Parts: sequence; structure tokens; C-alpha cells
Amino acid sequence: MATDYDAPRKTDDELNEDSIEELKSRRVDQSSGSVDVDETEQAEGFELPGADLSGEELSVRVLPRQADEFTCGRCFLVHHRSQLAGEENGLPICSDCAV
Repeated sequence: MATDYDAPRKTDDELNEDSIEELKSRRVDQSSGSVDVDETEQAEGFELPGADLSGEELSVRVLPRQADEFTCGRCFLVHHRSQLAGEENGLPICSDCAV
């Protein structure tokens, strides 16, 4: 926002008065602007969990696991080697699952 440094400045009292008046006008505007909304029309745009997404296509590039990464034996997420906490039953375990 541009500031005009040559314009006369308001005192603290004037600033408080302006903000109180602005708040009062906003409260009146909000209460008078209420509109009845049909709930069924509004709910049509919501996606429910478990919706059929078979027609959707992903546009994400999937990379194979890199040489410095491992798949955790508990959470099955791919992590960097710096997050390797140890092994359990021969499977690598990440530091998040080891806690």
C-alpha cells in the first residue's frame, strides 16, 4: 500500500474513533447481507470419503527408490538413509517408528 508522507497525520484519538466507526459499519453490513442458502445445493459440491475416483488420472511423476533411501519395515514409507534407526527381524526401521 502506498503511503503519502506529505499528508497530515492523525492522532491516536482520531485513529481509535475511525476504527470504532468502521467496526460498527461492518457489523451492520454483515447482518444485513445475510442470504438464505439452500443446503442441498451447497452439499452437491462436497466429495465424500470413499467416492468413486476410477475416472480420475494422476499427474504425479513417481520416482523409484534411490540408492540412498530405504523402505521402513513398519510404516512402509520410503526414507533417506539418515533416518535409519536400525533393523528389526532383518527389516530396516526408520527413526519415527523406532520411538
